Amino acid sequence: MKVLITGGAGFIGSHLSDACIARGDEVFVIDDLSTGSLDNLSQVAGHPNFHFTFGSVQDAALVGELVDQCDVIFHLAAAVGVKLIVESPVRTIETNVRGTEVVLAAASRNSKRLLIASTSEVYGLSEQVPFREDGNLVMGATTRGRWSYACSKAIDEFLALAYHHEKKLPAIVVRLFNTVGPRQIGRYGMVVPTLVRQALDGKPLTVYGSGKQTRCFAFVADVVKSLLLLMDHDDSPGEVFNIGSTEEVSITQLAERVILLTGADSGIVYVPYSEAYEVGFEDMPRRVPDTSKANAFIGYTPRTSLDDILRAVIHEQSRAADLELVSS
Repeated sequence: MKVLITGGAGFIGSHLSDACIARGDEVFVIDDLSTGSLDNLSQVAGHPNFHFTFGSVQDAALVGELVDQCDVIFHLAAAVGVKLIVESPVRTIETNVRGTEVVLAAASRNSKRLLIASTSEVYGLSEQVPFREDGNLVMGATTRGRWSYACSKAIDEFLALAYHHEKKLPAIVVRLFNTVGPRQIGRYGMVVPTLVRQALDGKPLTVYGSGKQTRCFAFVADVVKSLLLLMDHDDSPGEVFNIGSTEEVSITQLAERVILLTGADSGIVYVPYSEAYEVGFEDMPRRVPDTSKANAFIGYTPRTSLDDILRAVIHEQSRAADLELVSS
């Protein structure tokens, strides 16, 4: 197939590009490189079936041209990371909502199959754990900018499902839960690469808040495989799916495992949210998906343990550090 990936130079998008090329697809990527990197695409750059376009998903004319060339669209372009969201709420909302509007409108003109990457953030402050796709979404107050990302992605979902019901667009929504792995960077508040980098540098590991908040970390290869299977499934359009791991761990436990696996002589430093982000910052105490729906549709089961995920990230960052030493 001819596949368009918006945000294809990002962490997940680049792994998806690799997988599509590997299975024989022709891949078109659009990315403005605001958070993505051409380095992420080094494995497919120069391949005759790979095409990169520098540009924004808010550019309707450009997106329209690319959509017209392709059979299916993976819409991954979005503002990412808690740090970026807190510091640039206007950019977050405009990128997520306007960009999705443009992609949906272009896909709708020729009824192109479209998968939209949403987020576990949309569950907000819900206490109905594990989170089910048909559960209530509980947003925080609009005076707390932290929730702008969750709200913008929820609007993306509403738009996609509205296009499906009203215009018969074959749109699929996937809520991703803390995807991690090689190529992810800690610049925008991503916890795993940040903790690994600190441990390898022999620095104290920074944990925000009490450290009792829990997350489930899914390996990027497992997530990419599920995206491809859902895109190809006959009955997935019009549906919402949770994709993530169900191995729950507190952030303190995560930091302890990073220290153990790196062999670092590091301690853990706890930093209040008010110092890390902003006064009044709110976080989700638990974030655990119910993945039974994805399992029923595509047999989805996370294959990679947290320790193996951490080993992969540690290996990549150690190798990068060694290369830096050699080059210097």
